Amino acid sequence: MKMNEHNHHDMPLKTETTPTHPHHMNDMSMSETINDMSQHHMHMADDPGMANMDMLDMKRRFWWSFGLMIPIIVITPFMGMSLPFTLTFPGSNWATAILSFALYMIGSKPFFEGAKSEIKARKPAMMSLVSMGLLVTFWYSIYALLVNQFLHSAHIMDFFWEFATLTVIMLLGHRIEMTATMKAGDATDKLRALLPNIAHVKHDDMIMDMPIATLKPDMIIQVLAGESFPSDGVVVTGHSQVDESLMTGESRLIDKSENSPVVGGTINGNGSLDVRLTQVGVNSFVGQLQTALSTSQDQKSRAETRADRVASYLFWVALLFSLGAFIVWTNLRGFSAATNIAVTVLVIACPHALGLAIPLVIQRTKSVAASQGILIKNRKALSAANRLQYALMDKTGTLTTGQFSVNRIVTHDLDKTQAVAIMSALDSQSTHPLAKSITAYRRQIKAPQLQAENVTNIAGYGVSGMVNDDHYLLVSERFLSEHNISFTPLDDEGSISYLLKHDQVIAAISQGDTVRDTASEFVKNLVQQGITPVLVTGDNIKTAHDVAAQLGITDIHAQVSPQEKITLVTKYQQMGNVMMIGDGINDAPALAQANLSIAIGAGTQVAQAAADAVLIANQLPKIIDFLQLIKHANRKQIQNLWWGAGYNIIAIPLAAGVLASVGLMLNPMIGAIVMSLSTVIVALNALTIKR
Repeated sequence: MKMNEHNHHDMPLKTETTPTHPHHMNDMSMSETINDMSQHHMHMADDPGMANMDMLDMKRRFWWSFGLMIPIIVITPFMGMSLPFTLTFPGSNWATAILSFALYMIGSKPFFEGAKSEIKARKPAMMSLVSMGLLVTFWYSIYALLVNQFLHSAHIMDFFWEFATLTVIMLLGHRIEMTATMKAGDATDKLRALLPNIAHVKHDDMIMDMPIATLKPDMIIQVLAGESFPSDGVVVTGHSQVDESLMTGESRLIDKSENSPVVGGTINGNGSLDVRLTQVGVNSFVGQLQTALSTSQDQKSRAETRADRVASYLFWVALLFSLGAFIVWTNLRGFSAATNIAVTVLVIACPHALGLAIPLVIQRTKSVAASQGILIKNRKALSAANRLQYALMDKTGTLTTGQFSVNRIVTHDLDKTQAVAIMSALDSQSTHPLAKSITAYRRQIKAPQLQAENVTNIAGYGVSGMVNDDHYLLVSERFLSEHNISFTPLDDEGSISYLLKHDQVIAAISQGDTVRDTASEFVKNLVQQGITPVLVTGDNIKTAHDVAAQLGITDIHAQVSPQEKITLVTKYQQMGNVMMIGDGINDAPALAQANLSIAIGAGTQVAQAAADAVLIANQLPKIIDFLQLIKHANRKQIQNLWWGAGYNIIAIPLAAGVLASVGLMLNPMIGAIVMSLSTVIVALNALTIKR
């Protein structure tokens, strides 16, 4: 990619919001279809049962439930045994029932809704297990209360204490998870915000402002200087330069004139263009990006976690053992004894510790990662770190700084310092990255600061002005060619500009991106960990190979579109787990598709919203520390799952009476004590996660 364009105007190249203009707003929309799809994903959470629940609702339910739990555990015996703080009084059993009913109505709804979704999907997991525990402990306790109160037969133990603590602990666990996991729909919202909410549609000799949802192919629209294109099309009339970093990820301006294709969401330069629309809505470039992004995020959000798998196994084991015990013990001891044993099995299977095993590790990992400059957004992707085999990396803004710097200056009968001073004077009124690069270079070499007068922007070509009573131009190679000005081409990569004095070339400057200082160390560390680094860029092959050679990367893919990036991620995923690192809008779908994705903190909001984690520190080696932290956290997750559910391997069969013939049958009180102890252990184990 040889960049010969040099244009100066106040327009950021790595952008994702529409420039301020009377016809534009920050809250923008696409077609109804895309909007509906985006809204759907905006409300999707990681667990099926959390689809329509927000943090405020969960917070309210938790605190109301916590307030109801306190008196319940104070006035209710634990597994039939009075604790030192147990307070009983006449009618305390009825007070417990009333408080428990209120808790049942407030705290159980999220889990019942989740269980309904899991069962409908034929994948009973954590929500189903919790719901089973809540139903059994509450309604059996109501049954026990009525029998003990009115029948005066053998005393039946209730489980109000277990019901209350299970409800609050599970609400706490899910609240922690929701806090540690951000919404999947953020990225599609940010992507949708790239487009204006209206378009200037030409009809005969009139221009009408219309919502972009009403645009149709073959309409002619006018795009003014500084505006974003509302959809894809072809230029009919006009000339300008367009920032297409949305599509390519590269900080460069592209000349657009008659018959040039343009892409919705990209930013027009100083010229006005008339465009005939070719693709709109979901068929446009942004629409296809959004569809790909939503699909990838949906696949990841549906991924089953370790806790889900363990809960699923425990659900079926507890249900089968309970039913089996009920059938067997009904024949041996009658209905009442069999019911008590079956209920005991289900109570012991209540996932108190399991509900906290993973959320506490996630929250602790998130806290430690934040102290290291990494913001964790999606907990489900973290388990991929143990088996990563490939690291796909964007070039511009990821392995490179994404900022221009001066590579070389060639002068003809002019001092280099003086040439830089003149260029800087012409660029002094511009905030364009190329102009800022020249100004910074002038300060670096301590060239004199000159003043330019009558500075004029030459749309699509460069800039002109008077310096020390002489007329100068700083323009692109295309300007020289079109005006038949003789020059010796500067055969460098990057953006090349030529300084003219009275229509004579007196200097040339090449500017390009620079590799990050930490990139080489980062790539070496990846290789040492057995992870293959892969360069994936929208830039040309030569530039990609030059950067890869500096960093020791041999696997290279250049001139790759956003859709092709997804295809590459999918291709490598067939060979092993993939980590994707990027910073641009064009990286977002691939970030969502990868097993583990990390966005650069200085990059676009779309990329950050699509990624599983964000590198705030902007130091690539921090990613290596992050991978080590995740591996440590995964070990803690496995340990906690064993502590949270492993005891059931022994407890459930013993409670069911498998070894009753030899005198071994688990006392419900012992089972409850072990269950409570495991809850404490998983909490302490999570706190041992450190840097």
